[in-house]
Amino acid sequence: MNLWFRLIWMLLKRPWRQHADPFSTTVVHMRVWPLDLDLNRHVTNGRYFTLADIGRMDYVLKTGAFRTALRHKAVPIVGDAWGKFRRELKVFESFELHTRMLGWDDKWSFLEHRFVKDGRVAGVVVMRGVFRSAKGTVPPADIVRDLGMPEQSPPLPQWLTAWSESCDGMSLQLREEEATSR
Repeated sequence: MNLWFRLIWMLLKRPWRQHADPFSTTVVHMRVWPLDLDLNRHVTNGRYFTLADIGRMDYVLKTGAFRTALRHKAVPIVGDAWGKFRRELKVFESFELHTRMLGWDDKWSFLEHRFVKDGRVAGVVVMRGVFRSAKGTVPPADIVRDLGMPEQSPPLPQWLTAWSESCDGMSLQLREEEATSR
């Protein structure tokens, strides 16, 4: 219930009325609630990924990416996500969720979510996702062109490219395993 409350609260702030450049960083202010905690009394690892969903929704609304997706009759889909946990977030502490576009390739768009408390990064979630329509995946170049961005992505960091390639490798392995088990 707590996550629905956060989503509704974010939507009540009407982020679609606050325009943000797609290369800017959007910020959502949050607080750690008791339902966010694990047995160690800090934010549980999985909650970071769920909270990143709220940051991502805020980002796509503020940048206009959601309207662009609707024009393509597409919905945003997360393909893969990765997390790095650096510092604890404890009950009732406030923090900010910073979301920004890292870039894109022929298929995937890459977003970063930083959980920031007192100016320090407590955790990071990176995701790669697509916009999917009934006709298939909408190329990121089509989406960014509609947002007034250059079709060419900024250079992706080496670690991000390596991670994306490892995700592709795992997908290939899973497909091969499924094919041999039939």
